[in-house]
Amino acid sequence: MRLQLVTVLSILLAATVAHAQSVTSSATCDLPHASGVSMQQLTSGQRQRSYRLFVPPGYDGHARLSLVLDLHGSGGNAAGQARNSGLEALSASERFIVATLEAEGGRWNVPVQDGRADDVAYVSDVISHVAARVCTDETRVYATGFSMVGGMSHFLACNAADIFAATAPSSFDLLVPDEEPCTPSRPISVLTYRGTADTTVPYAGGKGPSGKVTFLGAQGSFQRWASIDGCTAPTTTDGDCTYYKTCSAGVEVGLCVKQGGGHAPGDANVGWSFLSRFTLP
Repeated sequence: MRLQLVTVLSILLAATVAHAQSVTSSATCDLPHASGVSMQQLTSGQRQRSYRLFVPPGYDGHARLSLVLDLHGSGGNAAGQARNSGLEALSASERFIVATLEAEGGRWNVPVQDGRADDVAYVSDVISHVAARVCTDETRVYATGFSMVGGMSHFLACNAADIFAATAPSSFDLLVPDEEPCTPSRPISVLTYRGTADTTVPYAGGKGPSGKVTFLGAQGSFQRWASIDGCTAPTTTDGDCTYYKTCSAGVEVGLCVKQGGGHAPGDANVGWSFLSRFTLP
């Protein structure tokens, strides 16, 4: 199952990176689009899928904007995630595109299981769908997700570093390496949000409530990403967040901890401030 997922993802990466290179190499763009919220429809894996697209006020149809993929937790939906994350309101002032994705039946299919929607392909298809309608800087595509899809954000950082410039997962950690290896094709910046009182994904690590997976824990994931990204300098602290800022290829690794916080999304302002600093090489 793992091999199947990686094989599918490798094919998607090659196609998406080629498309990104052709789009971003062009100096001009002419894609008029109304600002505000619209529901978009697309076909992905021979299934009808949808996502919520937010284009910020003042979009002129020419300037290429960054794109943030916002993914809801299990049992949620795009509308609820848009309300909870605050990214659309932030986008209106910071001027980036937000695509809030929608899982079939509220449940994401990661890793891929036969007979269900391929959500890894869906993520790639949404990026291409947005870029065909709104002027997008495909060197500045980011992913953020809450809960299980925080896990998806970790997964994309581990396996799709050629597509995403950085990711910001919340309320989820890396799994122990034997259960989910993490071997990104390049160093990638990752900022994780965690609450110390989270019992759904235990802050200290170990088995989750389902008993099916073993988490490294917030600090364990932080140190694992620092190792993966070749970080060597001591960490620096800024409020609730701690960062490794001297890592390979200029990337950074961060962990924001809410003392007494539970299973909840991270702060959109802190997330965007981090994500927006990074560009695909």
